[in-house]
Amino acid sequence: MQFRRKFRSALTALALVVAPGVAVVGTATDAFAVTKISHATATSMFRGAGITWSSSGGCSDRNNPSCTSFEQLNLATAQGAQTFKQAIGCALNITGGTETGHASGTYSHGNGYKLDYGKSTCVTTYIKNTFTYIGLRGDGAPQYRSGSGNIYADEGNHWDVLYYNCGGC
Repeated sequence: MQFRRKFRSALTALALVVAPGVAVVGTATDAFAVTKISHATATSMFRGAGITWSSSGGCSDRNNPSCTSFEQLNLATAQGAQTFKQAIGCALNITGGTETGHASGTYSHGNGYKLDYGKSTCVTTYIKNTFTYIGLRGDGAPQYRSGSGNIYADEGNHWDVLYYNCGGC
């Protein structure tokens, strides 16, 4: 009984040091508290890294599926794009962000975890030659996992990228 009490006290002390609601350990697929950024912050980060973005509607309204918005993007997702751009050493164009029209779910575009990249020979070659093929996604898209655990899915005309983290930023 005394062991239990000491163990519980130790756990309580650890919880107080860590802070309630903040995960400290886990895997690449565990949900953690995230920092959200504005569209303006994201575009500034992307511009500074030499990343371009485009939308079929030429707009950035999060509520318009023809736009490419970064409103409420996770900071780690934006940093992951910067890390990827630096690694590939070639042009990178974002074609999808947090705008409506993407599939829902915890690790979704709308929740700030995903970006779509336009396809290019350089981007595709880098992903296929550097990351590990992990099989087909439920919709048949081939998937590749980076060393940091992020997932790159080939959706035919673009790459759908799920950022669990910043990719080693």
